[in-house]
Amino acid sequence: MARHKVEISGVNTANIKVLSSEEMNELFRKMQEGDPFAREDLVNGNLKLVLSILRRFNNRCENMDDLFQVGCVGLLKAIDNFDLSHEVKFSTYAVPMILGEVRRYLRDNNSIRVSRSLKDIAYKTLKYKEEYTATNGVEPTVEEIAKKLEVSTFDVVNALDSLREPVSMFEAIYNDGGDTIYLCDQIEDKKTNSKDMEVKLAVSEAMNNLSDREQLILDERFIIGKTQMEIAEELSISQAQVSRLEKSAINSLKKVLR
Repeated sequence: MARHKVEISGVNTANIKVLSSEEMNELFRKMQEGDPFAREDLVNGNLKLVLSILRRFNNRCENMDDLFQVGCVGLLKAIDNFDLSHEVKFSTYAVPMILGEVRRYLRDNNSIRVSRSLKDIAYKTLKYKEEYTATNGVEPTVEEIAKKLEVSTFDVVNALDSLREPVSMFEAIYNDGGDTIYLCDQIEDKKTNSKDMEVKLAVSEAMNNLSDREQLILDERFIIGKTQMEIAEELSISQAQVSRLEKSAINSLKKVLR
């Protein structure tokens, strides 16, 4: 769909070639044999892999040309370090390295301040994940990373969280052509649950149905804290009348809340 397209200056993404597994393996063999053009062909044949990864960063206010260049650095590292003997698909090996390069760039250019120690753990975590994935074909668990770095699992999780990109509360997360659902629509306000909101709306509606004098008496009695006598003097009526109006207003509210 159009909204997922990554626009890169000077690159006609429609004409980017995609290599088959057989072509990839053949080019890697040629590169290892010293063919000077094989590496370039591998890069050009995997640019769509970089673009597919950049789609997940499409909602950020980042220059996609810059991210594309950074992603290509990760792609080059993956090509230079890929070992055919591991019998792992190149994309499986390359994706974490490309992602890691992009995330490092975003981390270093992040407007949110992160402590130096947390940055160090995050950097070491990404580096170890790349090395582990390259060797084993799967990513390490948080426990394995923590053991390797000699830190707690909490520190690892915290460090990885520091790499997460800030997301706008008003980012659209669903649109079926009608009403758009935003992120803030899906976040529960624990201080104000739906039941509390229903009560507040009911009270507000009931207050609007009271007379101006009844609303004034309730406001001054229970919000400002005035006595019935003080209100009576202000309105030039008796205390008994204030008491009667107050009781009538409270009974009206009680009917709504039953």
